[in-house]
Amino acid sequence: MHCELCEQAKGELLHQDDALRVLLVDEPGYPGFCRVIWRGHVAEMTDLSPAERDHLMDWVYRVEAALRAVMRPAKINLASLGNMVPHLHWHVIPRFEDDAHFPSPIWAAPRRDGADHGQANLAGLLRAALAR
Repeated sequence: MHCELCEQAKGELLHQDDALRVLLVDEPGYPGFCRVIWRGHVAEMTDLSPAERDHLMDWVYRVEAALRAVMRPAKINLASLGNMVPHLHWHVIPRFEDDAHFPSPIWAAPRRDGADHGQANLAGLLRAALAR
């Protein structure tokens, strides 16, 4: 079975350990969009042990905190959908009041042209924030 998340998912690596990896994803219009990807091929949170769930969610929260510190968004969206790729991963998405979809989800129809909130060396800034 082909699974793009079991293989090397696209994005800039911010962190990895034996259990998971954190990627900064190139999502047009959404700088700072990150994915926290469980390395084993499982589909649901309840496929993990309690300790594994704690480890995964700790990294979701760390990514949220790093994005808040570096980008200062109006809101952070957390989502674990996995409908297209049934491999456990979390989306951590900084949202701004002037992004193309706000306050709707980024997968909805755009409401306006979005402002650019990209930053030079965003990956480096996020890595430093995650290391704290």
